[in-house]
Amino acid sequence: MSSTRKKRANPKPNSLPSPSLPSWAVDPPQALFPSKQELFRFVTVLAIASSVAIACNYFVNFLNPTLKPFCDSSLNSLHFHTDSCQPCPSNGECYQGKLECLHGYRKHGNLCIEDGDINETAKKLSEMVEHRLCKAYAQVSCDGSGSIWVQEDDIVKDLGEHELMKNFDSKNAIYNYAKNRTMDTISSVLESRTNSYGIKEWKCPDLLAEQYKPFSCRIRQWISKHALIVVPFCALLVGCTLLLWKLRRRWYLSIRVEKLYRQVCEILEENALMSKSKSENGECEPWIVASRLRDHLLLPKERKDPVIWKKVEELVLEDSRVDQYPKLLRGESKVVWEWQVEGSLSSSRMRKKGEANKLKSPEGGDMKYDQQQRTLKAEPKALIF
Repeated sequence: MSSTRKKRANPKPNSLPSPSLPSWAVDPPQALFPSKQELFRFVTVLAIASSVAIACNYFVNFLNPTLKPFCDSSLNSLHFHTDSCQPCPSNGECYQGKLECLHGYRKHGNLCIEDGDINETAKKLSEMVEHRLCKAYAQVSCDGSGSIWVQEDDIVKDLGEHELMKNFDSKNAIYNYAKNRTMDTISSVLESRTNSYGIKEWKCPDLLAEQYKPFSCRIRQWISKHALIVVPFCALLVGCTLLLWKLRRRWYLSIRVEKLYRQVCEILEENALMSKSKSENGECEPWIVASRLRDHLLLPKERKDPVIWKKVEELVLEDSRVDQYPKLLRGESKVVWEWQVEGSLSSSRMRKKGEANKLKSPEGGDMKYDQQQRTLKAEPKALIF
């Protein structure tokens, strides 16, 4: 019976009937979720929109900031509430949330900056005081006249009378600030002291005063300071200059005197030869007046220097071919020079040369000889008379 008995199948829990579901829930469509490209585009657009919104908010806050009131200057810095107020800037005073800049400063946004007009005025006034004191010190150093130290009261008085200070009211705080600012600038440049009467005085520094000295004063002081070196150097320089000048003059005299001596010999010799050839007619004298020969050969500026012609006379006296003797001309005694034709080597050479030219070309030689004779005849007449 057990063999014939059929086994009962155990019921499965999933075998229970389930309600029916729609098909899109069981298998959703692919268009329900965005793709990767669409998701990337969405994120990009969202990032750009956020950046634009943040930038616009920043510019709006920058152009139209929400101003916080200033914290009162009387409050202690430990009690500042930075969330409700902003600290009072330097060089300013704050009261009931408002900022007031000190004298000499002007408001620029939330800061107090220096007033340019007042600073420029203080700068010009300080330069004026510096120029006055340094120039006075330089004058004392060069000439020994003037004063070095100047009292502060005199400086303040000059500042008040200056035309730049007339732009400000003397009773205004800006006037005092400009004056004080000028004195502060002066104190950083000049030297100060307190004299025995308790009065403060000012002086230009030594290095700064050197810049105000005239150039001639600097040269004079430098020479006096280095006198032990400058004086021997100048003496050596002058001595070398004189020595070079004397050597050059001696060389010039030797060259010039030798040239004049040759010209004198040539003129005397030509005059002697011409007078010998014309001795029958007596048209030419064999001698020449020395003074007239001097005036004929020397330049106008050389006539003022007697040394040149004196040396020429010495060379002529040493020459045995030239005779020197006095002669009375028109009632006045003159020294004349005469060339000794007989025995002169140069005359013999000239005579032989003329004869050789005649043998080569009789006609041409006669013409050339006559031309030379006319030339020689004309020159001594100009010298003698």
